[in-house]
Amino acid sequence: MSTPSRSQIKRWRHYLADERAEGAVYADLARRKTGEDREILLALAEAESRHEAHWRQLLGEDAGPPGRPNLRTRVLGLLARRFGSVFILALAQRTEARSPYDVDVDATPAMAADERIHEEVVRGLASRGRSRLSGSFRAAVFGANDGLVSNLALVLGISASGVSNRTVLITGLAGLLAGALSMGAGEYVSVRSQRELLESSTPSPTTRTAVSHLDVDANELTLVFRARGMSEAQAKARANEVLADSLHGRVQPSLDPPADEHEAVGTGLGAAGSSFCFFAAGALIPVLPYIFGLDKIAAVAVATLLVGMALLTTGAIVGLLSGGPPLRRALRQLAIGIGAAAATYLLGLLIGGG
Repeated sequence: MSTPSRSQIKRWRHYLADERAEGAVYADLARRKTGEDREILLALAEAESRHEAHWRQLLGEDAGPPGRPNLRTRVLGLLARRFGSVFILALAQRTEARSPYDVDVDATPAMAADERIHEEVVRGLASRGRSRLSGSFRAAVFGANDGLVSNLALVLGISASGVSNRTVLITGLAGLLAGALSMGAGEYVSVRSQRELLESSTPSPTTRTAVSHLDVDANELTLVFRARGMSEAQAKARANEVLADSLHGRVQPSLDPPADEHEAVGTGLGAAGSSFCFFAAGALIPVLPYIFGLDKIAAVAVATLLVGMALLTTGAIVGLLSGGPPLRRALRQLAIGIGAAAATYLLGLLIGGG
């Protein structure tokens, strides 16, 4: 093997530090998990150790002392030690997706394939957490963004019409309260109705007691599974399995669908509470300059700046948790919010000028 160049050694050391740090992230997450999740995370940590060994072998005596991983990996490790939540798994998913091994001739094809598979493994782990928080999280994000955008638009429109600072402040606070109550009530009705629809599709407990008395030859249970979308052969096999379990007393026969959709929907009160609180928090931000006595253009500028920063933050968080590009989501959120507020401000100028 030829002597590696200085640039190769630098790149290999960088990879070595990243693999060591990523393995530590998975190990830290595993300590906070149990069961299958823990085993999967430990297996990922072991895979990162294999990659680390590859770069150690190439470097040989040039490996030197442990280097510093890139900023993304260091932040990931810090968050993993502090939180260990779906947020960290979402970040890890993006880290795996950005692996350079596909185009690096010094990385083996197996290592490149590992990184692609790791992305899907982490995506699967993160999706479990996403499904658990999606109901209340959705309400919180929508509530915060609606509060930010709607109250900024309201405040700027009223301010542009030329009314007094006191009138703008009272209008903004009224918009905060009315919007928060409306959002909370709407979320409660929406989520509660969705859960009731799901509950109406859940098999009745009394139906299970009839399984052991079914005619084995007719096997009406097949129709249950065919109605759920199984092919006739699959339905017969599943029905025979349930009947056999029932007749031999091995397990309590279950007719439930395999997935629990209720968990992803959330609860009505949880969604309503999240929506109310986050709408109120978001709607308060554009009112702050008026609370502290700013007036006219200064208040408009500060309110727009504060809301813009908040929109960038919520957009980036949604992007990270969804596995998408955070910067693009943040800028999209900012453009939509500021665009709506600008349109209302111009309308206020027209009304005030008239």
